[in-house]
Amino acid sequence: MSADRPFDFDGKSIVVIGGTSGINLGIAQSFAAAGGNVGVASRSEEKVYAAVQSLKEIGATAVGATADVRNLDAIQSAFELFTDQLGEIDVVISGAAGNFPAKAVDMSSNGFAAVMNIDLLGTYHVMRTAYSHIVKPGGVVINISAPQSYVPMLLQSHVCAAKAGVDMLTRTLALEWGSDGIRVNSIVPGPIESTEGMKRLAPTAEALNAVIDSVPLNRLGTVSDIGQAAMFLASPYGEYITGAVVPVDGGWSLGGVTQLMDQFG
Repeated sequence: MSADRPFDFDGKSIVVIGGTSGINLGIAQSFAAAGGNVGVASRSEEKVYAAVQSLKEIGATAVGATADVRNLDAIQSAFELFTDQLGEIDVVISGAAGNFPAKAVDMSSNGFAAVMNIDLLGTYHVMRTAYSHIVKPGGVVINISAPQSYVPMLLQSHVCAAKAGVDMLTRTLALEWGSDGIRVNSIVPGPIESTEGMKRLAPTAEALNAVIDSVPLNRLGTVSDIGQAAMFLASPYGEYITGAVVPVDGGWSLGGVTQLMDQFG
């Protein structure tokens, strides 16, 4: 390890489900820059191709698969491809997610179920499949959660329920898989600049400044912040951490999100 490369994943294989855009692509790129061999998957063939090319430009061995987390067979096929191309998997990041704003009384059953199926059932599909392909002992699973998992938010009942489920699934499987030497944790990103979620949360300069003011560290996070957190949890530095739900949000969940909802809710 060196000052400019604090984490070393040379020879390690990392799979990032949902890793073709936004925060998840940033995580994949962080592991690639640290020497990891990376597999990415999402529903969009176009995005998969672009993500693989961006990882290869960093110098990584990269493999892509098109798969929908709601389809267990598709996820199983993706992991078989990754194992065939990259070998046994050391780290799995599960980051697929869906969201739209809606009052609970206005939301259709299908709308609620859509988010539950992507976020919660999709995470279960990834974790269930990962178990058969991940290194034992020493494997690491990291789920990408959201502040809605423990902070009630207006127009987000479906996401709150789904992400709370993701975090409890994280804790439960940390218990079940600990004896196999597999660590399972969740990362909860706060407001991250230049992401689709941030554009929806703060579509105007006024709203963006309000978000920044609501963060105790007085800045937006970056995808690199999340990538660094994921690498820490997957590295030997984090080898005694499992079943943790880790906010990487500049302190936003301490009260800033509530302050923001009061202002714009």
